[in-house]
Amino acid sequence: IPDLVQSTLLNLLDIKKTKNGQSVAVAVGSRGIDKIDLVLLHLLKFLKDKNLKPIIIPAMGSHGGATKEGQKALLAKLGITESSMDVPIVPDMETVSIGKLSCGTNIHFSQKALAADHIIAVNRVKPHTKFNADIESGLCKMLTVGLGKAEGAYEFHCSAVNDTFKIIEDAAKMVMGNCNILLGLALLEDGHGSLSHIEAIEKSSIIDREKKLLKDAYRMMGRIPFNDIDILIIDFIGKDISGIGMDSNVTGRHRDITGDFYTAPNVKRIFVRDLSPDSDGNGNGIGLADVTTKRLVDALDIEKTYINALTAISLEKAAIPINFDTDRKALNACLLATGLRSPKSARIVRIKDTKNLEVIQVSKAFEDEILSNQDIKTVTPWGPVKFDEKENLTRLF
Repeated sequence: IPDLVQSTLLNLLDIKKTKNGQSVAVAVGSRGIDKIDLVLLHLLKFLKDKNLKPIIIPAMGSHGGATKEGQKALLAKLGITESSMDVPIVPDMETVSIGKLSCGTNIHFSQKALAADHIIAVNRVKPHTKFNADIESGLCKMLTVGLGKAEGAYEFHCSAVNDTFKIIEDAAKMVMGNCNILLGLALLEDGHGSLSHIEAIEKSSIIDREKKLLKDAYRMMGRIPFNDIDILIIDFIGKDISGIGMDSNVTGRHRDITGDFYTAPNVKRIFVRDLSPDSDGNGNGIGLADVTTKRLVDALDIEKTYINALTAISLEKAAIPINFDTDRKALNACLLATGLRSPKSARIVRIKDTKNLEVIQVSKAFEDEILSNQDIKTVTPWGPVKFDEKENLTRLF
């Protein structure tokens, strides 16, 4: 990572135009990015070695309860603190308007970031969970939605109801023209969720290059290798896993005011077992499940979950589904609600979460498909579903 960060930054002409002592606002904040703390550490070291003065700006819209304390705490969970990075973190939520799009969307931008001599965005380029476009989740979204803080993120999501999220590209052009963007540091992850690519991009090339990187991200993305699933069991959802807790590109399910879809792998029922400890109580996305557990419901920070859902204009994702005291009861409820005559024929898939798909558990109904697919390897013999003494499923792996 140190060598890759150094080499990709050295190749940029824009870096050579900076002057000693100038300030640089480095925007970060997307959760679940592999090794983000190391990438940021060496980016900051590079800047300091060039006699620049970096600060860290959380660029995560309304996350962290839409408070500066909450956003600073979220960065700490990523390993990003003032002591570990040796630079100030400026989490203020104040924004200013830098203009309006032709559709009337008011573009907000972090006041503290705007005050810096230069701005750098660091983010993963990946498929978004609720829409398809040439630009989805990445540098442009961080510059337009993330740095818009809570106020800007809310307005952006309101506009997307009628104008779709394709306005991200227009908003990014406005930001490029009105703010001192120095460069973007784009990150890609492979199908195992591991960091696979680091690339610094000059301001003038960010939009076009991100479009190409998004295609690479789609090609590398992990997916469930089966279709027509009766029950999908997901051990953990959370903001550290996906913006909506569980990636709809994996589950094939999404619903909110901007549009619903039910696509491959065409799951009839989704059972979510637990909330990730690193989600900080934010259970946004639980509304995409059909069944859950009482222990997940008890782990929710309702205020954070609701703020996230309201900002995203997506109340559906905060809706709490039917829930049970034990996994056995929850799984039985799913079986009753699939219309199957025999549980033995149920096509059941169990995953740790939507980011970790290397090892999954399936029911014997998939046996023929497994035998005919050379890309799938069995790691255990067939056996009964295992529950512990509390009637909950034993660990997946």
